[in-house]
Parts: sequence; structure tokens; C-alpha cells
Amino acid sequence: MPNQSTPMTGSCRCGQVEFEVAAAPLITMACHCRGCQKMTGSAYSLSAAIPSEGFRVTRGEPVIGALHGPTRHFYCDHCKSWLFTRPEGMDFFVNVRPTMLAEAVWTEPFIETCTSEKLAWASTSARHSFEHYPAPELYQPLMAEYAEYLSSQSAGQGAASRD
Repeated sequence: MPNQSTPMTGSCRCGQVEFEVAAAPLITMACHCRGCQKMTGSAYSLSAAIPSEGFRVTRGEPVIGALHGPTRHFYCDHCKSWLFTRPEGMDFFVNVRPTMLAEAVWTEPFIETCTSEKLAWASTSARHSFEHYPAPELYQPLMAEYAEYLSSQSAGQGAASRD
């Protein structure tokens, strides 16, 4: 697993929009919904839910694309890279596309959602799968389990580097 220390930087494909992540994710996800399939041109989207206070745009002005309602997807206006999402009613985190980070970290999904819409051949290593989105009361226990997982990964990495 690559170094996951923060802060980290990220950008769109052309580099006109840059951002900084100064906190570890609350959870990582893959979403198999048809909307994400269409926006990525792939089988699913990847997200790292970063606490809002740990995320900031440092260069450029992202624009709203795809959904224009209460949940908003933010893109680079020049290269159209999908950078992050601000989900409706969940102001405490920002869903960052982890593949936009300078280092490819937090890309392994801990949970996968909307598996009822997934392509038959698409599979992930997610520890938890949900046919739709998890019920709101499940997020706290899932985030606690993910924090334990991150902690155990970091402890294992420290032991490996001492050998």
C-alpha cells in the first residue's frame, strides 16, 4: 500500500484545477449505478469520502456538471475531468475521485453500492456490498470499521518498513 500521509495534492487531467486533501478518508467506495457508469465511461466510479474540513481547491474554479440538483458533481471546465461530489444532506464530507490524487491511494473500495445495477462482469474487492445505497444508520459503523482497517494497514506498513 502506498504512503498515505497527508496533505496530498490532486488535479484534473489538464492541471487547471488542483486541490489538497489534508485528512484521511472516512470510507472508500465504488458505485455501480448507471449514472456513475455513464459519467466515467466505465463499470463504476471510485470515491474517497474526505472530511469537508480536510479538502480544499487550491487552484482554478471547478464547475458543476452532470447532476445540477442538491447533489452536485464538480468538474474541470477545460478538460471535463470529474473531480469531486458534494452529496445532498451530507455536508460533513466531500467524495473525491481518488484517481485524481498525485499518488494512487485510497482507490480500493471498502464498500460498493448499487450492485443491483452493476455490469455482470464487474467485480471489486470491497468488503461490503449493497444493492442500493446503505441505510443512513449503517454509515457510522461502516466508517468505524474502515478507520480500524486503515489503522491496521498503517501498523502493518510500519512493521514492514522496520524489517
